[in-house]
Amino acid sequence: MEKDFKILFVLVGLILIISGSLIFLSAKDYTGLLNLSNDSEISNSSQKILVVASVLPQKEFVDAVGGDKVQTVIMVPPGADPHTYEPKASQLQQMANAVMYVQVGSGIEFELSWMDKIQSFNQNMYIINGSKGINLIKSSEDDHSTEDNSNHDEGHGHSESDPHVWVSPLNAMIMVENIYQGLVKIDPKNKEYYLINKENYIKKLSQLDKNVTSELSDKKGTKILVYHPSWGYFCQEYGLTQIAIEKEGKDPTPKGMAILINQAKKDNIKVIFISPQYNTRSAEVIASEIGGKVVSIDELAPDYLNNMNHVVQSFKNL
Repeated sequence: MEKDFKILFVLVGLILIISGSLIFLSAKDYTGLLNLSNDSEISNSSQKILVVASVLPQKEFVDAVGGDKVQTVIMVPPGADPHTYEPKASQLQQMANAVMYVQVGSGIEFELSWMDKIQSFNQNMYIINGSKGINLIKSSEDDHSTEDNSNHDEGHGHSESDPHVWVSPLNAMIMVENIYQGLVKIDPKNKEYYLINKENYIKKLSQLDKNVTSELSDKKGTKILVYHPSWGYFCQEYGLTQIAIEKEGKDPTPKGMAILINQAKKDNIKVIFISPQYNTRSAEVIASEIGGKVVSIDELAPDYLNNMNHVVQSFKNL
């Protein structure tokens, strides 16, 4: 009886030791992926790399480069305004599991207001500035002067700049390159995989740029009337001029409305472009006054390539 008890005791001890070892190894593997320092390599975990980005167009960029190695989470959900959106507590808590954060980095208000808080949930999260290397234009809808962003501190935007950098396919190429560099930094063993994906997607962006140039070749100098000034970079690249109804997040005064109506009539503008994120009552009033129509285009839509082709056709049909 005493011998049987000793054997049982030894077996139970072995089971506890083996179980504890397995739990330790599993936990070590999990935390190795999530608590990554900037100079560390990802563990051999089979889990996908959790990458967080601010706005929806970035998801396609991250997914295009990261492929099946990444899981991309967006902070500003579809239909929300990235200038005013406040993240939910559950979104901020999710930061604890993120390995990399991709900022727009161009001064978008969401990031200016929330990046410090976001980073506080995970000090080890690698943050990249998606706009690094992009020449930012001033936020004024009719001022196309530029400033060099290549020397800005990584991860910091500037509020005086137009934050909608992604609407230019050429800027999108730079953003994709920055994402690639970030993924290689945190996961160097898969560099070749990311490189192939990046090059394939940049070819698609290059073709998009050629298509836009061709489709809008006869529209140079055309003035487009928009509710929200989202299209400055696009207009700069392809020779259009953007006139915005909203300025600094505010609808125009009655005097401002009258000026816009007169300008639209003078320039024979019959289409006003709106985005679904914003209250566009003033655009509808102006359209009524000029005998025009309101057309929806979305700078924050998913499926970047197809969405941009839709935008091009909308501008082409002016």
